[in-house]
Amino acid sequence: MATKKNGLGKGLDSLIVNKQVTSSAKKDDEGKGESGIMVNINKVEPNREQPRKYFDEDALMELSDSIKQFGVLSPLLVQKKDDYYEIIAGERRWRAAKMAGLKEVPVIIRDLTEQEIVEISLIENIQREDLNPIEEALAYKKLLNEFNLKQDEVAERVSKSRTAVTNSMRLLKLDERVQQMIIDDMISTGHARAILGITDKDKQYEFAQRIFDEKLSVRDVEKEMKRMQNEKKKEKEEDKNSIDPKLEVIYTDLEEKMKNIFGTKVSINAKDNKKGKIEIEYYSQDELDRIISLFQSIQ
Repeated sequence: MATKKNGLGKGLDSLIVNKQVTSSAKKDDEGKGESGIMVNINKVEPNREQPRKYFDEDALMELSDSIKQFGVLSPLLVQKKDDYYEIIAGERRWRAAKMAGLKEVPVIIRDLTEQEIVEISLIENIQREDLNPIEEALAYKKLLNEFNLKQDEVAERVSKSRTAVTNSMRLLKLDERVQQMIIDDMISTGHARAILGITDKDKQYEFAQRIFDEKLSVRDVEKEMKRMQNEKKKEKEEDKNSIDPKLEVIYTDLEEKMKNIFGTKVSINAKDNKKGKIEIEYYSQDELDRIISLFQSIQ
């Protein structure tokens, strides 16, 4: 059996242990603690690119009370900038420590690439279940777009299935107002995924509001979506049946004639007896150029 590589999703501990500690801070600002290096809390700043944007104030207050009694038990992971330390992991502890009035916090200093920082921030938050679904989806998107990773590579790094990553990112196709409703816990991700079949953004939002107002279950939404899809399918069939059978014969004959002219598949899709569209298929740039040349020669 092939041995699977140690991805970042295996946990932060392996990554922290395998990196060498960097200590370039000034002596008058720091002192060594039993865990990590103690630094002035005012010289520590959050990473603006970190996935998590929302922090529960009540939970922060509880953590702050704990820190007042026992201190910061787990050091922050940071990297050294010009005149401050940027948080890689541990912003919630840093915020709570400030609320508790601490002057210093324990940190472990690392020299990491931008991609490693994004991955560690994402993994830490996922392991602690700190991210809301939209923050998690945006973090996956960042790894895909900015670092050219594939979905299966992202999935391996965060110890999730590829399907889980794909389903998470599908939420970003929703209207921004619906995304905010997910962040605010007004609707669940189950509700959100069920209404992805609605392509109109305003209708998405209207349906999401209805879910919240009527307290619909995910099952209720799925049933309603199925009913709407059946109605739409029925309408299409009715439209198709409304076309004059004589015209259908003519359209079929025309399709065959145009196929012979263009040398490729041609479809006449009639919406009713008066309107529709003609589709000419091509399978390569050369074939498209040939079809365009045929049109130009008709002038």
